[in-house]
Amino acid sequence: MAEVITMPRLSDTMEEGTVANWLKKVGDKVKEGDILAEIETDKATMEFESFYEGTLLHIGINEGETAKVDALLAIIGQEGEDISGLLNGKTSEASDKKEEKEAPKSETVSQEETNDKVPEGVEIITMPRLSDTMEEGTVATWLKKEGDKVEEGDILAEIETDKATMEFESFYSGTLLKIGIKEGESAKVDALLAIIGPKGTDVSGISLSAAPSPKKEAISKPVETPKETKTESIPVPSEKSQPTSTNAPGGRIFVSPLAKKLAEEKGIQLSHVKGSGENGRIVKRDIENYQPSAGGAQAYIPVGTESFEEVTNSQMRKTIAKRLGESKFTAPHYYLTVELDMDNAIASRTAINSDPEVKISFNDMIVKACAMALRKHPRVNSQWAGDVTKIAKHIHVGVAVAVDEGLVVPVLKFTDQMTFSQIGAAVKELAGKARNKKLTPDEMQGSTFTVSNLGMFGIKEFTSIINQPNSAILSVGAIVQKPVVKNGAIAIGNTMTVTLACDHRTVDGATGAQFLQTLRNYIENPVTMFV
Repeated sequence: MAEVITMPRLSDTMEEGTVANWLKKVGDKVKEGDILAEIETDKATMEFESFYEGTLLHIGINEGETAKVDALLAIIGQEGEDISGLLNGKTSEASDKKEEKEAPKSETVSQEETNDKVPEGVEIITMPRLSDTMEEGTVATWLKKEGDKVEEGDILAEIETDKATMEFESFYSGTLLKIGIKEGESAKVDALLAIIGPKGTDVSGISLSAAPSPKKEAISKPVETPKETKTESIPVPSEKSQPTSTNAPGGRIFVSPLAKKLAEEKGIQLSHVKGSGENGRIVKRDIENYQPSAGGAQAYIPVGTESFEEVTNSQMRKTIAKRLGESKFTAPHYYLTVELDMDNAIASRTAINSDPEVKISFNDMIVKACAMALRKHPRVNSQWAGDVTKIAKHIHVGVAVAVDEGLVVPVLKFTDQMTFSQIGAAVKELAGKARNKKLTPDEMQGSTFTVSNLGMFGIKEFTSIINQPNSAILSVGAIVQKPVVKNGAIAIGNTMTVTLACDHRTVDGATGAQFLQTLRNYIENPVTMFV
């Protein structure tokens, strides 16, 4: 009987996976324990082995494709076995879901009913999204009233957004038949703003609460009002319109935003263009029909192009964004910073590393000091769990490691029981696995505290976001030489700044401060860590 294999959950935070490489193809024999594919999770690229024997009859997710956990990955069965029932069931289910999603996509039910009543030639204009954060807008001023003639390029209204007051230009010609949002009123993006169409058309059957179709929404384009400036290429928030003014030599040039944009693209100097719009305003057709005079020099030529490169976010990048966002906005962070005297630590490390078979780093010393300080301050070694605070009796320190696609945190289990050398060897091994995407889920789970060190990059001081469910994370800066006061005299000293980020739900300020005092004692007097 054929066995259906689904996208496995290969880490505790995994929600979807990407098939990086198939090691078997349809028709291949598969034995229990064979590696079927390499799957990229949010933390690493991991091998996925088969728990069944048979023939690979179907591949449901191709190389490079991403799918949710439990999506159909493959089917294994007897060679020649009929699996159409499994595939048809999957196809039917997917089709049903697709129809559910696509049904409301074009427009709402109320709009479908409304569209039957929209007369020919009538255009529905909606509240546009004039900024990336805009959710609603307020009509500051209508420059047209019901019954007015509207030409393409005319400014219909000034709309106040969350960032500025901006002009909104019509992309239709006709008569303004209906105003849906009055001056001073606010409405959500996509609410009905106005209706334009042939004069005398009855639009009473069109619901003012109806949403527009995507096509009409796309046509209602936002434009920003130019402020009076000497250069004509910078759009800024609008001033109130002055409909009685006209273009004059050396004075303000009245131009629609669309016309202004076209002029910039074509390198046309606006002072050379005669406006045919309301009160002499330059509109789109004036730019399109403009013919330069024989002696007219062009004063402005575009010299650059705005562009973006889109990089697909990896599963790791998506999870970093999700988890750190959740941590920052759910855990009330606060920060405690101390400057440590590193002279004794430098001397101790030099003495330890004089043995040719031993090589430890300052980071190894810091990790060990944190583990020992956590033993004395267990409240920092805790987790918030709603009704209770879980204080861990064990100490597992996570060490943040930078990789090409972001950040991973391998975990040193029972760190307080490890020596400097054991910590150094473990960190080196886990960091190498992290960079090669070979960390296992077990090696990245269970941390009770985290250390993030950017000192090797020359960063003197920084703050980190707590790696939940931990209650704290230590940010470690670089060791720097600077003048310090010792025994009442100024001398050259070596200092290092560390910052402890705490979750205020579990770690009070005094508790965090006491932890740092203990940490300071261990780092500034490394011999105490051997007692």
